[in-house]
Amino acid sequence: MNASQRRAAAILAAAALATPLVLASPATAGQDPAAAPARDAARLAKKLVRETTAQDAYKHLQKFQAIADSAAGNRAAGTLGHDASAAYVYTQLKKAGYDVRYQQFDFVYTQTLAEQASVLSPDPRALGIRAMTYTKSTPVGGITAELAAVPVDADGSTGCEPGDFASGAFTGKIALIKRGVCSFAIKQQNAAAAGAVGAIVYNNVDGALSGTLGDPASGKLPTGGISLAEGTRLTADLAKGPVSLSFEIRQLQEKRTTNNVIAETRGGNAANTVMLGSHLDSVTAGPGINDNGSGSAGLLQTALELAKSKEKVRNKVRFAWWSAEEVGLLGSEHYVNSLSALDRKEIRLYLNFDMIASPNYGLFVYDGDNSDGVGAGAGPEGSAQLERDITDFMDGRGVPHEGTDFTGRSDYGPFIEVGIPSGGTFTGAEGIKTPAQAARFGGTAGVAYDVNYHAKGDDIHNIDMTAFDVNIDVIANAVGTYAHDISSLRKPVVSTPTTGDAGSGGGLHGDHDEVTQ
Repeated sequence: MNASQRRAAAILAAAALATPLVLASPATAGQDPAAAPARDAARLAKKLVRETTAQDAYKHLQKFQAIADSAAGNRAAGTLGHDASAAYVYTQLKKAGYDVRYQQFDFVYTQTLAEQASVLSPDPRALGIRAMTYTKSTPVGGITAELAAVPVDADGSTGCEPGDFASGAFTGKIALIKRGVCSFAIKQQNAAAAGAVGAIVYNNVDGALSGTLGDPASGKLPTGGISLAEGTRLTADLAKGPVSLSFEIRQLQEKRTTNNVIAETRGGNAANTVMLGSHLDSVTAGPGINDNGSGSAGLLQTALELAKSKEKVRNKVRFAWWSAEEVGLLGSEHYVNSLSALDRKEIRLYLNFDMIASPNYGLFVYDGDNSDGVGAGAGPEGSAQLERDITDFMDGRGVPHEGTDFTGRSDYGPFIEVGIPSGGTFTGAEGIKTPAQAARFGGTAGVAYDVNYHAKGDDIHNIDMTAFDVNIDVIANAVGTYAHDISSLRKPVVSTPTTGDAGSGGGLHGDHDEVTQ
């Protein structure tokens, strides 16, 4: 054998020896290709949770505050404040490389011009009334009229049937109606048919009452909401004799145009689209930094970190910043109604983040399986798994949590209506924190989760950074996980309450003004 033949033989021998070493290398040995989505999901989720911080998201809150300060103090849909907020979010996402678009729609803009009510006799005092969206207006200066209470039926309903209003008893009077069972619109429509000149709905749980009549055509009377305590006291006064009120509710209503902001990854399987959303608009009363700058900022920062990772995701990830949530979920409804049957089928899940930094917070997870047995039933199939995935993540970090009902008061509502699995988190609005919740989460019992809910004080100082950070971690974990792997939606769930106090249903109050009950 000559030198060249010996060299060739040596190369072949080396190759033969090397082949089994390559097959057994750590990069490939024992790895199941089917497990790759779960592996990549865990890796990306861990990375996003680590790198998506409340401190970075807080910078977006500062921007929203600055916008509100320069735009009449709010970021309501149909105003310059919202337009500037949407442009800011759009620009950030476009720079990050997302496929971004505006989705324009028309709506009826509302702005409360006056909301006051006071007892003139027998016990003079002011009532903390809030005008309902799409209410009719009193004359400037208001009206003076006697109050008449609608009896509560045996089934707990009040004002839901025309027969609840005794003939002649409400003519020229202001109807006092307890919340529950049917919509506010129906209650005031029945009052109007009975001859009432106004309607006051009082809450059936602790806390102030904000509400909407659903749409402009539904409004028949000047209508406002008050607390359970105020309503109970008025009812007691009426039991002793006549009660006279001064009552002024006035509201501007006009057609305007606004935009949702929709962004999605350029890659990923569209047949497995995972979607997350938050509403970007505020009420006209204030800048809306907790409601819902907090969810919008957390979602935006997570989207930016996902883009920064340059991850080639398996599933298409779509983010939405809704407009006109505060006047009836109009942005999310417009979006869902514009989807084809195939579009809806491709959206495998929707997660909603609305008010995630309330100053007297609870940590609430939407009750996808109705294991708490409170209020509405379970969400569409897959919602229980979304709840479990969030609570498992929180449990793994030692974070306490409770369930909260799908009340229909935020942008998950339209998705649930068409059968899309839904979930998310929430830290409480006007509802009152219980002693058990104060023991679990800290904060003050007997006080609203957010005392500045729908008020001027919902500004940059109205944020709890601990709650903000916890919920941003939830968002980041969900994005990282579902960007690669949605197999958990097929895994069965053992229904257990999401709180140590079974059935407590903490944080029953959602963000958006209540339409029903």
